[in-house]
Amino acid sequence: MDNYKYTCSVCGEEHNEWPALGFISPDHYSYLSDEDKENIAVLDEDCCVIKHATQVDRFIRGVLVQKVQDSCQDLDYGLWVSLSEKSFEDYLEHYDDEDYKTSYFGWLCNKIPGYTFEKSIPATVYTQKGNQRPVIVPHKDFDHPFVHDYYNGITVEEAECRVAAMLRNLENG
Repeated sequence: MDNYKYTCSVCGEEHNEWPALGFISPDHYSYLSDEDKENIAVLDEDCCVIKHATQVDRFIRGVLVQKVQDSCQDLDYGLWVSLSEKSFEDYLEHYDDEDYKTSYFGWLCNKIPGYTFEKSIPATVYTQKGNQRPVIVPHKDFDHPFVHDYYNGITVEEAECRVAAMLRNLENG
């Protein structure tokens, strides 16, 4: 594990720790045609809004920290969750308030490689002081292998496989 290194695609520097496994957008945005991305969606680094004819979908980006068994490192995910209109508006209203802390109900909106998703996972989203991205915690009582792994941890080997797969996907474009 001490010899694990990768070159960051953002800063170009070599790092020894695992990179965060980040998703650039919620899956809902990824599924849109280029025309719909241009006409009915707005996406930035932290928020996404998709205005369909009959509904508006609202998403924010957060972090989920996966425990890794027998390791001093955790595996970080950059994931998207959907929020209700009320929660999304509250999030935007307090976006620049460094001391605002609250929680929202949301739905996980990225399909994480290695898992099958028949439906979205419910989660609680906790804002953090200091304008850091919110923390996503899946609901413990939801029966899904990803939720089980979140609460019980994954092996170092599994974490390394996930990182390697993500880096391969980035290299392959």
